Amino acid sequence: MDNITLWVAFAAGVLSFMSPCVFPLVPAYVSHLTGATVEGGRIDVNKKLLLIRSLFFIAGFSAVFIAMGTSASLLGRFFAEYRELISKLSGLLIVVFGLQMAGLLNFRILMGQKNWESKRQAGGGNFVSFMVGLAFGTGWTPCVGLALSGILLLAGSSDTMWSGALMLLIYSIGMGIPFLIISLMITWSVKFLKKINRWLPLLTIINGWIFIVMGALLFTGQLQRISAYLARFTFFGITL
Repeated sequence: MDNITLWVAFAAGVLSFMSPCVFPLVPAYVSHLTGATVEGGRIDVNKKLLLIRSLFFIAGFSAVFIAMGTSASLLGRFFAEYRELISKLSGLLIVVFGLQMAGLLNFRILMGQKNWESKRQAGGGNFVSFMVGLAFGTGWTPCVGLALSGILLLAGSSDTMWSGALMLLIYSIGMGIPFLIISLMITWSVKFLKKINRWLPLLTIINGWIFIVMGALLFTGQLQRISAYLARFTFFGITL
């Protein structure tokens, strides 16, 4: 596992959460998970309940993403003898996804959606929160679908099944941490969401350029060299 890809997976998770497809929907997800309503410019809900339901929600979509990462790695191992070719094709596709996210391409086929909506009633318990997370994980949106597909391609080029699963776990953590933070913040006020919304298009473009660079590095075979170089350094006692 190249350490740089783990950092990229985490960043992609954070930026996926901050995409226009996900971030503005946080109040709706919180209301659905807890049955809470907006009162006085904030979500009126017990914070302990919100934390527990949010963790089950995160566990739900994490289970889907990790399973995808495991499958991608198994497929990569199956085609191990063609790893160089697969790496180049994966790198090329990641660049295309990045160009799409950055707004430099506009392929309609990459903007399709597949949604699985939960039929349960709002605030139906921890199990329902987990199922809503599964629904979110299997629902493909234009923003998350491209970023997730790029990480899955990186997972497919990894050496082992566990490496692919770890990469998607890190991606899930990248999405889960800001979800918890924002969910708790909107229990005080939802006004700041409007201010952050202004920056979402820029964050999507940043995400796109990250994938463009990563795809190019994977295509040219430079990714492992850079990872090996960065492995020589430590920051705050943490080896990259």
